[in-house]
Amino acid sequence: MNAKAFCAAILLVFASGVPAEAQDVEVGKDLYKKNCRQCHGPTAKGLASYPKLVGQTPEYLTDRLERYRAGERFGPNTPLMAPRAKSLSDEDITNIVTFITVTFE
Repeated sequence: MNAKAFCAAILLVFASGVPAEAQDVEVGKDLYKKNCRQCHGPTAKGLASYPKLVGQTPEYLTDRLERYRAGERFGPNTPLMAPRAKSLSDEDITNIVTFITVTFE
Protein backbone atom coordinates (compact mmCIF):
# COMPACT_ATOMS: atom_id res chain seq x y z
CA MET A 1 0.00 0.00 0.00
CA ASN A 2 1.42 3.41 -0.91
CA ALA A 3 1.68 6.29 1.57
CA LYS A 4 -1.41 8.09 0.24
CA ALA A 5 -3.56 4.96 0.54
CA PHE A 6 -2.19 4.26 4.01
CA CYS A 7 -3.00 7.77 5.21
CA ALA A 8 -6.49 7.54 3.74
CA ALA A 9 -7.02 4.21 5.51
CA ILE A 10 -5.90 5.69 8.82
CA LEU A 11 -8.25 8.67 8.39
CA LEU A 12 -11.10 6.32 7.56
CA VAL A 13 -10.40 4.31 10.70
CA PHE A 14 -10.56 7.37 12.92
CA ALA A 15 -13.58 8.83 11.11
CA SER A 16 -15.60 5.63 11.28
CA GLY A 17 -14.69 4.54 14.79
CA VAL A 18 -14.15 0.98 13.53
CA PRO A 19 -11.01 -0.77 14.82
CA ALA A 20 -8.11 -0.82 12.36
CA GLU A 21 -7.96 -4.62 12.29
CA ALA A 22 -11.46 -4.66 10.75
CA GLN A 23 -10.33 -2.50 7.85
CA ASP A 24 -8.07 -4.72 5.87
CA VAL A 25 -7.64 -3.32 2.37
CA GLU A 26 -6.20 -6.57 1.01
CA VAL A 27 -9.16 -8.60 2.26
CA GLY A 28 -11.44 -5.92 0.80
CA LYS A 29 -9.63 -6.22 -2.52
CA ASP A 30 -10.18 -9.98 -2.61
CA LEU A 31 -13.84 -9.60 -1.65
CA TYR A 32 -14.34 -6.88 -4.26
CA LYS A 33 -12.82 -9.07 -6.97
CA LYS A 34 -15.02 -11.99 -5.93
CA ASN A 35 -18.30 -10.15 -5.37
CA CYS A 36 -18.30 -6.75 -7.05
CA ARG A 37 -15.85 -6.45 -9.92
CA GLN A 38 -17.91 -8.32 -12.51
CA CYS A 39 -20.68 -5.72 -12.45
CA HIS A 40 -19.05 -2.57 -11.08
CA GLY A 41 -15.83 -2.93 -13.04
CA PRO A 42 -12.14 -3.23 -12.17
CA THR A 43 -11.97 0.39 -10.97
CA ALA A 44 -15.47 0.64 -9.43
CA LYS A 45 -16.61 3.07 -12.14
CA GLY A 46 -19.64 0.95 -13.02
CA LEU A 47 -20.49 -1.00 -16.13
CA ALA A 48 -23.63 -0.74 -18.26
CA SER A 49 -26.57 -0.33 -15.85
CA TYR A 50 -24.44 -0.99 -12.77
CA PRO A 51 -23.65 2.21 -10.86
CA LYS A 52 -20.25 3.58 -10.12
CA LEU A 53 -19.04 3.11 -6.57
CA VAL A 54 -16.06 5.42 -6.82
CA GLY A 55 -16.81 8.84 -5.37
CA GLN A 56 -19.44 7.58 -2.93
CA THR A 57 -18.90 8.13 0.78
CA PRO A 58 -18.02 5.20 3.03
CA GLU A 59 -21.29 5.79 4.89
CA TYR A 60 -23.32 5.56 1.68
CA LEU A 61 -21.61 2.38 0.48
CA THR A 62 -21.94 0.76 3.90
CA ASP A 63 -25.62 1.71 4.15
CA ARG A 64 -26.39 0.25 0.73
CA LEU A 65 -24.62 -3.03 1.40
CA GLU A 66 -26.30 -3.39 4.79
CA ARG A 67 -29.72 -2.69 3.27
CA TYR A 68 -29.15 -5.22 0.49
CA ARG A 69 -27.93 -7.75 3.06
CA ALA A 70 -31.09 -7.21 5.11
CA GLY A 71 -33.18 -7.99 2.03
CA GLU A 72 -34.59 -4.51 1.62
CA ARG A 73 -35.87 -3.97 -1.90
CA PHE A 74 -34.91 -0.70 -3.56
CA GLY A 75 -33.77 0.05 -7.07
CA PRO A 76 -33.75 -2.14 -10.16
CA ASN A 77 -30.58 -4.06 -9.23
CA THR A 78 -31.85 -5.33 -5.87
CA PRO A 79 -32.43 -8.88 -7.19
CA LEU A 80 -28.77 -9.01 -8.25
CA MET A 81 -27.29 -7.33 -5.18
CA ALA A 82 -29.25 -8.95 -2.35
CA PRO A 83 -27.91 -12.50 -2.84
CA ARG A 84 -24.33 -11.23 -3.07
CA ALA A 85 -24.65 -9.05 0.03
CA LYS A 86 -26.53 -11.62 2.10
CA SER A 87 -23.41 -13.57 3.04
CA LEU A 88 -21.28 -10.51 3.86
CA SER A 89 -20.37 -9.94 7.49
CA ASP A 90 -20.04 -6.45 8.98
CA GLU A 91 -16.28 -6.86 8.71
CA ASP A 92 -16.56 -7.89 5.05
CA ILE A 93 -18.60 -4.79 4.30
CA THR A 94 -16.09 -2.58 6.11
CA ASN A 95 -13.22 -4.18 4.20
CA ILE A 96 -14.92 -3.80 0.80
CA VAL A 97 -15.85 -0.18 1.50
CA THR A 98 -12.34 0.58 2.73
CA PHE A 99 -10.83 -1.00 -0.37
CA ILE A 100 -13.08 1.04 -2.68
CA THR A 101 -12.62 4.37 -0.92
CA VAL A 102 -8.88 4.02 -0.34
CA THR A 103 -7.93 2.53 -3.70
CA PHE A 104 -10.11 4.43 -6.16
CA GLU A 105 -10.48 7.86 -4.56
